[in-house]
Amino acid sequence: MSLLDCFCTSRTQVESLRPEKQSETSTHQNLADDPALSLLRPSTGASEVICSTNVSHYELQVEIGRGFDNLTSVHLARHTPTGTLVTIKITNLENCTEERLKALQKAVILSHFFRHPNITTYWAVFTVGSWLWVISPFMAYGSASQLLRTYFPEGMSETLIRSILFGAVRGLNYLHQNGCIHRSIKASHILISGDGLVTLSGLSHLHSLVKHGQRHRAVYDFPQFSTSVQPWLSPELLRQDLHGYNVKSDIYSVGITACELASGQVPFQDMHRTQMLLQKLKGPPYSPLDISIFPQSESRMKNSRSGVDSGIGESVHISSGTRTVNSDRLQTPSSRTFSPAFLSLVQLCLQQDPEKRPSASSLLSHVFFKQPYFEFL
Repeated sequence: MSLLDCFCTSRTQVESLRPEKQSETSTHQNLADDPALSLLRPSTGASEVICSTNVSHYELQVEIGRGFDNLTSVHLARHTPTGTLVTIKITNLENCTEERLKALQKAVILSHFFRHPNITTYWAVFTVGSWLWVISPFMAYGSASQLLRTYFPEGMSETLIRSILFGAVRGLNYLHQNGCIHRSIKASHILISGDGLVTLSGLSHLHSLVKHGQRHRAVYDFPQFSTSVQPWLSPELLRQDLHGYNVKSDIYSVGITACELASGQVPFQDMHRTQMLLQKLKGPPYSPLDISIFPQSESRMKNSRSGVDSGIGESVHISSGTRTVNSDRLQTPSSRTFSPAFLSLVQLCLQQDPEKRPSASSLLSHVFFKQPYFEFL
């Protein structure tokens, strides 16, 4: 097993994922030599953050969720030297397959290279025996999925959806500009801080379009996605054919996530994979009003914690940091009405032909994000 030379902000080196299985070639060096990462230089002059790799400096408060297919426990903790609340993800490496270890390595290493306010940040990464500890900012309102389960079981207002999606698409645009496909855009991978900052997590699913110094038009790497993520996947990712896929597959996932936020339910969640694929391929583009793509009322999204990334919250405060949104319970998807701007955004994202979908950059200029009452982050 190769080494994991990962860094916190001050570049403190930590142990490998499995110290007893080291080789001479480090994973970090291999990835650092990848031309894809030549685009991703850590920013300088970043503000001081917590970067302690001393486990005694952290006091675990409560488990607030689980992630990484239930292999990771997510805890609210206190950094005792400063009193700062942080999120700690703890993973038992002995329970991880080689594929899972590689995914963890990718997420940790790329988090060091990426510097954007809408991309999740890892402050420190270290091992405690066979346990991997990842320290990151505490996201007080957790994930958008958690907000749905706790406050908006019938779906969010368009004002709230607008704020959440705008931050997520900003982060996605940054990834695309750096030649990366996220491949797991969904509400549980959108986190919200106490002051309303929206960040993308789920970097372990990331894939680079840049290989051997060239940026390719399409990717033909089709991992075995778990059934839990398939409802958000684009038709081309599900087809797994010779046409491959590109960054536009993420845009399709944005459309599914928009439906998820608007309805409080995951489209296609109860469908068999074959039925899901046929539904996605039959066209024309459907809308969030199409109740046939949602689970039936008796099988609404279960109150599962497996997709929670981090955070807890007692109210909804999603904005540029100054505006509070009421947690009004909304109507069911079949009886709700949506603005033409929102319907337009969803239908553009859910185009079957990837070339007809907008880029993340152009999506940020969509009329849905230009409403008079929307304050940009």
